[in-house]
Amino acid sequence: MRFSGKTAFITGGGTGIGAAVARRMASEGANVVLMGRRREPLEAVAKDTGGLIVEGDAADAASVRAALEKVHDRFGPVDILLANAGGHGVGPTISMSDETWALATRLNLDTAFVTARECLPDLIARKGSIVVVASIAGLFAGPQAAGYVTMKHACIGLGKSLARDYGRQGVRTNIVCPGWVSTAMADEQMGVIVAKHKLTSVDEAYRLVTKDVPLGRPATPEEVSNVICFVASDEAAMMNGSILTVDGGACVVDLPTLAFVD
Repeated sequence: MRFSGKTAFITGGGTGIGAAVARRMASEGANVVLMGRRREPLEAVAKDTGGLIVEGDAADAASVRAALEKVHDRFGPVDILLANAGGHGVGPTISMSDETWALATRLNLDTAFVTARECLPDLIARKGSIVVVASIAGLFAGPQAAGYVTMKHACIGLGKSLARDYGRQGVRTNIVCPGWVSTAMADEQMGVIVAKHKLTSVDEAYRLVTKDVPLGRPATPEEVSNVICFVASDEAAMMNGSILTVDGGACVVDLPTLAFVD
């Protein structure tokens, strides 16, 4: 019961990693707050967790403030922020529209910045914890994904700044960088691989994109949630500004040596 009596504010809480974290934290005593733009998936997670649904746009300050008013009325101040909301920003720079760039910024970076800013008074008062969900795309550059890659790099910078600026006030901030995770969003990307390589299934596509990953498979949302819940808990009391990869070892692979592998 690591989170007994604590309130966790989770953006992107209706699906994937956010939903897995909500279920895990609730099972360990947390009051769970689920923020997202689509009510139906939030309701499914709330049914499992007894969580509070605050429907809205995490990149919009007014929406976040209204959400926090509901949180304070129901549970009190926020102890943990999981800045998990994100989205795509695919395409090469030469053909990326201003609208696509702006959307990548809003979905990936603005959501983390706005929710952190609005939750900070609570987190300072409670000596709380922030976990920013970035990606290994924040450490490396995937092909034709300039918006996503740039904003995930920026999410890491935001997490470092929060750790530097608010650590003395008792707020810990850490960044988790997943690789491929078997979620609905990733399944959409696997559909592209299926079509491109004339494969027969999404599972076959996952095997292809992880063939050079040492563990040879994508993570499950629950495996990523295990790491997030650890760094958000008091067990990780000395971790601040850490960048944790949850990628099956993808980031240790030396690309120029792949030609030596059968």
